[in-house]
This record gives sequence, structure tokens and C-alpha cells, in this order.
Amino acid sequence: MTASSARKIGPVLATFVVANNMIGSGFFLLPATLAQSGGVTALAWLLGTVLAVVLGGAFARLARQYPDMQSPDDYVRPALGRDMGFLATTLYWISSWVGNNAIAVAAFGYLVILLPIDDSPAVRLVGQVVLIWLMFALNLLGPRGIARFQSMCVVFGLLPVVAVLTAGWASFDGDIYRAAWNVTGHSDASVVFSSLAPIFWAFVGLETGAMIAGVVDDPDRNVPRATIGGILIAGVVYLVSSVLMMGIVPAPEMAASSAPFALVAGKMFGAWAIPLIAAAAALKATGTLGGWMLVTGESGARAAQRGMLPSIFGRLRANGSAGWGLLIVAAAMSAIVVITSAPTVGDQFRTLIDMVVMLVVMAYIAAGLSLLLGAPGKPSGTRERLLGMGALAACGLLVYSSPVKTLVGALIVALLAWAAWRGFGRGAKRA
Repeated sequence: MTASSARKIGPVLATFVVANNMIGSGFFLLPATLAQSGGVTALAWLLGTVLAVVLGGAFARLARQYPDMQSPDDYVRPALGRDMGFLATTLYWISSWVGNNAIAVAAFGYLVILLPIDDSPAVRLVGQVVLIWLMFALNLLGPRGIARFQSMCVVFGLLPVVAVLTAGWASFDGDIYRAAWNVTGHSDASVVFSSLAPIFWAFVGLETGAMIAGVVDDPDRNVPRATIGGILIAGVVYLVSSVLMMGIVPAPEMAASSAPFALVAGKMFGAWAIPLIAAAAALKATGTLGGWMLVTGESGARAAQRGMLPSIFGRLRANGSAGWGLLIVAAAMSAIVVITSAPTVGDQFRTLIDMVVMLVVMAYIAAGLSLLLGAPGKPSGTRERLLGMGALAACGLLVYSSPVKTLVGALIVALLAWAAWRGFGRGAKRA
């Protein structure tokens, strides 16, 4: 074994990297959002997993064609040009920090149980803003500090996952689950399709297997395995936990909760378990928020270095933190907290994840087109065309299932970003 191969990771570790990137805040708050529809969303989990596998296959193929890719621009620009490369990269970056707001919603939803304060929209608004700026301050300490903090949070945050998946069946009540199968008054099919967008939030991150292809041993074989394997693991974990929780707590009670895992723990073990599970879930979500803010700062810096964002986003402090870029991002996130404020945590969470999914889907569409059309020196064969068409079909279904206002909002963001790129972007002047 060579020195370079010794530093690479195998298919098993790569699979869990992909799965871990998808099992995040959705695990702790999606049950409350989906309880507004009912247990029929289990079918949406199955369909969402299939769509994720199709898209994962497309990204695995792109990783084979572009083994050193670090951002969407690396595989979009060769096939579709600089403008599409910019849009895919920028929309993906915007989706990452808008998604951070959803993580903040989940984290404070559990923190409020532990604090001597009321759970009201005003309190949640202030709490989410404070949490955002605390994670901004932690990121100023540099990547090493935030990585250590996130590692600690991951270890303790596994508690609610293990507790529900192992002990939940003893408290499962089939009558509760059947009574909550469909609480919307609409047909099962319409509920399944309308639930696709929020459910797909759980699979955002499926592309990370392709993004780490450079550190995977034998990437031609192992990146597809890791991508599909990670998606299937995440899909099974989400499906099982969703079914279990809806068979333990009645749907109306679950939908109104800001901390569904703590609520379920109370039903399973008693009131003493609520603060313990809430603390573990809050810690895991807070660590995820800090880690994703680090990713947002780093990806913004790389985009600025390519001329796709103003140069201020590319300024790094001596310890490696993207301080100025993160300052702007934290301010924007604070504004989004105010704009998306809603009567319940589930409503606010859904508004945010619907927008994130739509922005990410636009970047995924560019990936499908890149495979379908090919690029100079990388012609599109039958397999690439089939995977590209499959990715576009999956994206089309996700767009069709999304609320019209969310689609319009995402298109407005894309048009504004493109107009700014053409009008003021440094890269546009060189095009």
C-alpha cells in the first residue's frame, strides 16, 4: 500500500460519511412537520429515497468524470458555461446558509425545554437569533475549534437516535398510528406528493460522496457504493423513526410540539427522560449548526476566490476563519428568522426547508444537464444520458410537488443572483 492510498478512506467509512451528512436536524424536527399530514408520509419517504438514489447515481458518475471537483462549478461550467456554473454554485451556497436557519429552529426548539422561558413565537425569534450569533462567534475561533465542538456534539447527540430506534417498538401503538394515517382530508396520493419537498430536506447532502471522491480509495467503484449505501441508510433510519414516533404520540400533539423527540421520550420512559433527550438533541443540532456555518464560510470563500461572490467573502482571518463573510451570512440569517416566523416550530421549519430544497434542486438540475449534454473531452455516453435524464426526472417531480410560492421565490433568487453576476460580477467581466 502506498503512502497516498494509506491516507484514503475505504467504502464503509465513506458510506457513513455520506449517511451522517444527511442525518441531521431533519431527524429531530421533521416528525412534527410530517405529523400535520399523518402516517401516509411513510410512502413519501419511500418515494423520496428512490429519487435520492437516482440523483446519487448521477453524482457518482460526475465524480468519475471530475475526480477533483470541489464545487458545482467544477462539473457545470465545462458542459453549460460560466453563467450556469455561477448559478449552480451560488444557489447551492445560498441554500446552505438558509438551511442553517432550519437547523437553528430545530436546536432552539429543544433548548426552550431546558430554559426557564415560555415557548412563544417572540421567544423563539430572539432565541434563534442569539443562537446564530453564538455560533458565529464560535466560528471566529477558527476551523479547529468548531470541529472539536461539533465532534463532542455528535457523540452526545446520538442518544435520542439510539433510544428511539431500539426502545421505541415497546411503546408503539398500532391504533394511534392507524388513526393518524391521513389527517389532512386530502387523498393519500396528494399528501404523498405534497410531502416530497420537506422529506427531501433529509437527503440534501447526497452529493457529498462525489465531493470527497479525491480522498476515497478506488473512487470509480467506491464512490457509487458509498453514495447509494449512505442514501439507503439515511432513508431507512428516517422511515423507521418516523413510523415509530407516529405510533407513540397522537398526530395533533406531535404537530404542535417544538421538540418531538423529547415528547416521545416522555411517553416511552416518563417525564424524567424529557430534559435528557432534549439536551442531547439540542446539543447535536447546535453542533450541526456550528459545523454548517463553517462549511458556509469556507464555500463562500472559495466562490469569492473564483470571482463568483464579492471579495469580502474571501477574506480569511489569521486562524483560517472567514470572519467577514460569516458576519454577512449571520446578519442575513437573522433577517430570515424574522421573515419566516410562524405560530409553530413545525410551520417555520417547513417554510425554510421547502425553500432550501428548491434552491438545491436547481443545482441538481444543472448536474443532470451536465451529464446529459456532456462537455469537451468528456462526451456523454448512453449511461451518462440515462443518468442525466433520471436526475432531471427526479428534479421535475420535486419541483412539481413544491408549493408555487416557493418555486416563484427560488426563481426570483436565481434571477437576482444572475443579474448581479452579469452587472457587477468580476467573473462576468472576464467572460
